[in-house]
Amino acid sequence: MLNSRARSHRGLRSGREASRQELVSRSLQSAQHCLENQDFGTAYAHYLLVLNLAPELKNDVKETFQYTLFKWAEELDSLARIQDLFNCYEQALELFPNDEVICNSMGEHLFRMGFRDEAAGYFHKAVKLNPDFADAKENFYRVANWLVERWHFIMLNDIKRNLTYQKAVEKMVHSGCKSVLDIGAGTGILSMFAKKAGALHVYACELSKTMYELASDVITANNMEGEIKLMHMKSLDLEIPKHIPERVSLVVTETVDAGLFGEGIVESLIHAWEHLLLQPKVGDPKNNDVSFEDYGQVIPAGATVFGMAVECKEIRRHHRVGIQEVASVRLADTVEFCSPTHASVNSEETLEPYTTEKLSRIPGGYMPLTEPFQVMTVDFNNLQELKNLATRKPCKISVPITRGGLLDAVVVWFVLHLDDEHTLSTSPSEETCWEQAVYPVQGLLDYSRKPGDIVVLEVSCQDCYLRIQKISVSPSECRMDVERENTPALGNEAELCSALASLQTASKLDRVGCECVLESTEIALLNNVAYHECFKAAISKVLSSFSSNTELQSMDVDGSERNLGESQNKDSLQTSTDPFYILDVSEGFSILPIIAGKLGPVKAYSSVEKQQHQIALNIISEANHFPKETLEFWLSHLTDESSVLQRPKSDKLWSIIILDVIEASGLIQQEVMEKAAISRCLLHSGGKIFPQYVLMYGMLVESQSLLLESTVQGTEPTLGFNIAPFINQFKVPVRVYLDLSTLPCVPLSKPAELLRLDFMNPYLNSSTREIKVQICKSGQVTAIPFWYHIHLDEDTSLDTSDESSHWKQAAVVLDKPIPVKQGEELVLSIQHHKSNVSITVKE
Repeated sequence: MLNSRARSHRGLRSGREASRQELVSRSLQSAQHCLENQDFGTAYAHYLLVLNLAPELKNDVKETFQYTLFKWAEELDSLARIQDLFNCYEQALELFPNDEVICNSMGEHLFRMGFRDEAAGYFHKAVKLNPDFADAKENFYRVANWLVERWHFIMLNDIKRNLTYQKAVEKMVHSGCKSVLDIGAGTGILSMFAKKAGALHVYACELSKTMYELASDVITANNMEGEIKLMHMKSLDLEIPKHIPERVSLVVTETVDAGLFGEGIVESLIHAWEHLLLQPKVGDPKNNDVSFEDYGQVIPAGATVFGMAVECKEIRRHHRVGIQEVASVRLADTVEFCSPTHASVNSEETLEPYTTEKLSRIPGGYMPLTEPFQVMTVDFNNLQELKNLATRKPCKISVPITRGGLLDAVVVWFVLHLDDEHTLSTSPSEETCWEQAVYPVQGLLDYSRKPGDIVVLEVSCQDCYLRIQKISVSPSECRMDVERENTPALGNEAELCSALASLQTASKLDRVGCECVLESTEIALLNNVAYHECFKAAISKVLSSFSSNTELQSMDVDGSERNLGESQNKDSLQTSTDPFYILDVSEGFSILPIIAGKLGPVKAYSSVEKQQHQIALNIISEANHFPKETLEFWLSHLTDESSVLQRPKSDKLWSIIILDVIEASGLIQQEVMEKAAISRCLLHSGGKIFPQYVLMYGMLVESQSLLLESTVQGTEPTLGFNIAPFINQFKVPVRVYLDLSTLPCVPLSKPAELLRLDFMNPYLNSSTREIKVQICKSGQVTAIPFWYHIHLDEDTSLDTSDESSHWKQAAVVLDKPIPVKQGEELVLSIQHHKSNVSITVKE
């Protein structure tokens, strides 16, 4: 009987197995059929069934499954079915948890949707699974710059800053502050200072998921797990006793930016005083019977903000358009170009009202036009003062010009008073890890100032930002000392000066018909005369060749030369009635289509997206007497932005396609090689891609600054705490937005050509190249800065390291310095994958 039952069970198992195999076989066939019909959703469902029924087929169908997943995800993305998209990826990762390609693709979708923390986790995992996976590495490097900002490395390497904070925390803890809250913990270093100093209870909060996880690892590695309570949340959401059992006696924070208030320190301290801190000390401040543990304190205790008006060519060219005509194109007087810092005054959005610069390293330097003056003081231990900051009326400050020059900006720095003994200054004259806040001056009729003139500023603290706006000037006839509206009232003379100053701004606004906000790099590009002249020459050459060919064809047909442009002036090109089609897909604002339109019968297509940019280009076109049909905005013709590289009509091809191949940061634009491949298929015979090719140059340097800005250097700068291995996981081997003219470095070789990227002749490109670089000076190679020569054609090129360039440079920072001697050679390996370039030194 037992044998009969066993045979019965075996028969059932055999039958089920046969059914399973048949179902798997049918599902595979159905999946393949669906793929052929581009029914990716159904194909994906069939593959899921197959892999769940037959896990042993994973390796066999892996590549086809990946392809199906990615195509179905694209479709879901286009349909805005975001939850379904992520469900598909989660199902795929359950089946292939260690597949670096799926991890990377999941990260790309997350990053595009703004989930940078989550994207970083998938990119990081993909790199760990396959350290040679170029796409994942590039993605991780790019997202790492968002998640762990580069100033973390600089600050942690700043021994003076760390030691000063440690001493202030120790002093307060030793004086009786036994419970501490660290707001915006970052790596947790301030929390560890407090614990090491003897605090009984230490709490810390950090909003960034990446930094929270990093701080958790750091605290554990320093044997303080369980002694510091780290919470992943905003301090504004902390509650007692839900998160902290009782009010603390000390808050430590460094949530300050170059403009002091930009990281929300005022709002967070108001909340802390009202809900988390013991009440401030009352009564006689000299009463020694009151212990620190009986009342609350904040580190830093306060700050003094300073300012100075300066002349600076570098700031000027990035924030003011200083030309009326470029490459024969007249810029309309009725268009006022301004940078986002100026636009923030009237914008409904909360825009940062300043930019930042390391003034000690700004190209061309700067010249003070005033003495440093005090902008404001703030006491972080005074709740009422903190509340008043956000509500009080703007304060006017008037400062005399002491040295003549062009008024380009007001620069701001501060002294952070950690307590009555320890201070940190962010002054441009100090060796500091901080940059300075820069408020560019815009909107004046005349920027030239002479000694005795008065600069009038309006200062306020709104939307968590220190705002210095309505910057104006009064002539020297209205002399006055520094005065403030909320101190003794301004006299008649001061009121007259203020009124005269406001006249300049009013006059400027009256004549402006259109305000066009450009990014600072776009303004620098518009100011770059050489750039536009080069494009004018190259475009003219191509159109001339087309015109000559047309004339030859005409003579072949008629036996004599046709008259192809009787009404055109001598500067116009002779051509047929059919215009030449030119497509400009430059990033951001570009007047190249208008320059092209000046050179002959052209139909120019611009890919600018912002409406105010289109309005400005139309106004400039009208000012240059263009026929209305000369300029078109190509994206308005497209339903799908990815189709930007298409022909304007089914029977027409482009004569010229202008690509943006280098980012302002100094890196090669993403997917530019793919765009070039598509462009080559859309060119008319004899048509050109601009630029036609790019040469990448680099040199070997020794630079301690680049090392300090890229990685934390051991435990010495962090005062013995083990932080470096954890934050250095987020180090990025390429530093961007560098200016080689002011980079502190010692060149150890001459510039060498590293790579050629040819957009017209791809067979000239190589994915891997090795070059020998001769050492001309002994030292330690720490980095390889690089830049580009952009060749529009064989005779016309642009150098991205030129002082007038809107491009910055970049550098590969080596993991370990390489000692070299004069006369030696180093072999560099350059690898080019898609639009990514990696540079390594061969041992």
